[in-house]
Amino acid sequence: KEAKSTKLKFSKIQNKILAPHFVFYIKELLVQKYGQRFVEQGGLNVTTTLDLDLQEYAEASVSGELDRLHNPTVTNGAALVTKPGTGEILAMVGSRNYFDDTHDGNVNVTISKRQPGSSIKPINYATGLSKGYTAATPFVDQKVCFANIAGQAPYCPVNYDGKFHGVQQMRFALANSFNIPAVKMLKLNGVDSMIATASAMGISTFDSPDRYGLSLTLGGGEVMMTEMAEAFGVFANGGYRIPLQPILRVSDNKGKVMDEYKPPQSPIFGKRILDPGVAFIISEILRDNGARGQAFGTNSVLQIGNFPVSVKTGTTNDYRDNWTIGYTPSYVVVAWVGNNDNKPMAGIVSGITGAAPMWHDIMAHLLEGTKPEPPSRPDDIVGKIVCSTSGLLPGGDCPTRFEYFIKGTEPKKFDPGKQKVFIDKSTGDLAKQGQLDNIEEKEQVIVTDPTGDRYCVDCPHPELLSPTPSSPH
Repeated sequence: KEAKSTKLKFSKIQNKILAPHFVFYIKELLVQKYGQRFVEQGGLNVTTTLDLDLQEYAEASVSGELDRLHNPTVTNGAALVTKPGTGEILAMVGSRNYFDDTHDGNVNVTISKRQPGSSIKPINYATGLSKGYTAATPFVDQKVCFANIAGQAPYCPVNYDGKFHGVQQMRFALANSFNIPAVKMLKLNGVDSMIATASAMGISTFDSPDRYGLSLTLGGGEVMMTEMAEAFGVFANGGYRIPLQPILRVSDNKGKVMDEYKPPQSPIFGKRILDPGVAFIISEILRDNGARGQAFGTNSVLQIGNFPVSVKTGTTNDYRDNWTIGYTPSYVVVAWVGNNDNKPMAGIVSGITGAAPMWHDIMAHLLEGTKPEPPSRPDDIVGKIVCSTSGLLPGGDCPTRFEYFIKGTEPKKFDPGKQKVFIDKSTGDLAKQGQLDNIEEKEQVIVTDPTGDRYCVDCPHPELLSPTPSSPH
């Protein structure tokens, strides 16, 4: 009678379960392979790749950073840590709290489709490097519009800070995450080529190229964190892809091994996706603290002491997703903040806020007590001194800098120096095509980018402080 009269309280899962998002991710993978009944009743013994100490640290980091952010419009965060050389998942924090029903905490964001913002740009630039463009290729960052689908208005991208930045070579365009050069790079590559590269690197969520426009390079297509970790792992592995492997061994209730993964000792066992030189240059740009100084400063949370860590941020232009993805040859760390219900965030949640401090905390923890691991320089990489404006070999008195090139793509031509051009007397800038009145001929430093846009380096440019912000970095 006492038992019968006792009020029963039902709960889905007890809070005692460890790493719940990872556990149910593993269960789903097993169900797909062995079937629901066998997984739940077969007495399987499963050994996974999870590092429980690191998992608990990552969980605390996600929760702690959201508390520090103290922004009521940001309710959730997620983190993923992998070993790129073996594909092992070391930590998976799918949401801040699995048991938070108010914010759909049981949703595993690491395997959910979200827009990546600018964190997708390295794949676009890697495509460009594969086509023969270089880290010294100049892009004119000024007002530009591209013809769109018939019947729609032209696509006119702007930068996250609402400004134009003149001539920006690929290194600085990517490091500072300027949008206009990235869109130009995609225009030169072609959407289908970028999707092909992304697919080869592990991103399956981009389907028909017809569905996407030039905004794809600014995060216009959805991805999963697990796939971004695998794709960035290609950079970390020097061009080789190792699929994510969260399960090491599965044995039945009698101890018979049904499946086993023996991690490779070197990425050479993976599938080569990118030329090692391409992977090296992208990694070198993303770890160049000086190159990203225009946008992030030289003392941001993207820098971890003296460790050479490659890192890229990304925020969607509607502030629904904020990412930071960084890696060394030993680790890939992906961090995200946002809302599971896809509501936009308010306040300062872009660039080096939001996910970046969370990423920094986890990566710094991983690197503590280790030796710096710079990306290994492939044999086909050569260094050259180039003009810091045109990217050509120094000629005349152009300012210079050092750059890496894949052998065969280094510049062969010399910078021409000042050239005779027609200048609009009213603006002091280049005369418009076909303009005949109010012009004069002058000798100026001119840079022409691969899209054909020209820029007068030593002309006045009041338009550099122009429109309203769009996609943040």
